[in-house]
Amino acid sequence: MSIVSAGTVAVDLEVDFHNEDETGYIWTWLTEARDPSVIRPSAIVVVADDEDLAMGRIIDLVTHENGTIVHVDILPGIVDDYLDAAARITGTAH
Repeated sequence: MSIVSAGTVAVDLEVDFHNEDETGYIWTWLTEARDPSVIRPSAIVVVADDEDLAMGRIIDLVTHENGTIVHVDILPGIVDDYLDAAARITGTAH
């Protein structure tokens, strides 16, 4: 579990970590995105299921009669690890 919380990190996409379909990926609706323009194939995003955070890679967007489905691959590790690596690259403290 991440040390940071959804209240301290800008969450790009709300998901249900148990909502996996026949593709083997977690899916959610594009309407669950904070900024839908960020959600595109191969984008790395912060995802949250309530207070639980993870990093994810967008696999694809699929048009559906009820909206656009977003498939997400959850990346290994915790959000803190990714934030620490980004801070080292940019020279900012986390």
